[in-house]
Amino acid sequence: MTDTPDRDERHLARMLRKKAVIDERIANSPNECGLLLVLTGNGKGKSSSAFGMLARSMGHGMQCGVVQFIKGRNSTGEELFFRRFPEQVRFHVMGEGFTWETQDRQRDIAAAEAAWAVSQELLRDPSIGLVVLDELNIALKHGYLDLDQVLSDLQARPPMQHVVVTGRGAPPAMIELADTVTEMGMIKHAFQAGIKAQKGVEL
Repeated sequence: MTDTPDRDERHLARMLRKKAVIDERIANSPNECGLLLVLTGNGKGKSSSAFGMLARSMGHGMQCGVVQFIKGRNSTGEELFFRRFPEQVRFHVMGEGFTWETQDRQRDIAAAEAAWAVSQELLRDPSIGLVVLDELNIALKHGYLDLDQVLSDLQARPPMQHVVVTGRGAPPAMIELADTVTEMGMIKHAFQAGIKAQKGVEL
């Protein structure tokens, strides 16, 4: 498409209108508080997004905590990386592997309950600015934890503490409580073409 002065002027006018709208919305949103963010859906990227927020928070000098439900049999790249910063991140891998691998419901329940006990410690600590509860939705989906207790603990956390919950199948009550909810949709995945999970992308 050919650039013309007229097109440039129309673009400038649109951007000026857009800036005015956005500036007004920012001016009308002065409050700060701890947010509950839920990342759910069948698509790839839920945990990756959560760990991106973890890195961002660390960049701002925040103290952080991570509890990984379900995952845990093999070390992941994010665990290996964030464990380099023990003075800033409390990283707890509490799962024993995916449910189709453990094949033991009572063992999975015990692991989830132990993970929630650690989560409660983080959720009660006002010095922790961000808590990542990775794959918590899966534990809730399978009934490994009491949903009402989880929601109550999330609501009772320090007022400026952010929490990121990941995992497929977020319960409606979790979505209702959350401030921000993102559903990851899958359009295409390499695994469908017979390509296994690889370091740096999935692991």
